[in-house]
Amino acid sequence: MAKAKSPGKRPQAGSKPQAVAAGATVVVDPIEPKKPRTSPAQFFSQVRAEGRKIVWPTRKETWITSVMVFIMVVIASIFFWVVDTGLGFAFRYIIALGS
Repeated sequence: MAKAKSPGKRPQAGSKPQAVAAGATVVVDPIEPKKPRTSPAQFFSQVRAEGRKIVWPTRKETWITSVMVFIMVVIASIFFWVVDTGLGFAFRYIIALGS
């Protein structure tokens, strides 16, 4: 980002920009070494090891969650049906006023 100029100060003809200061050093980040590639067999063994760490829900937890989702879908559908019906009624009422 460029430095804001202050009013009333003008650069002098022989002055050097501040970015080119004497004795300035440039720091370069070291290059990271490449990671060794894994073989397909090693990859699949790592996948199986991670798969064993998964905690699967019980049949009861799955049933309760499914019922809760079903209830929320029913509530949302009733809500949107009421809103749609109300907006349809209001639209028909407004259109009827104009004719």
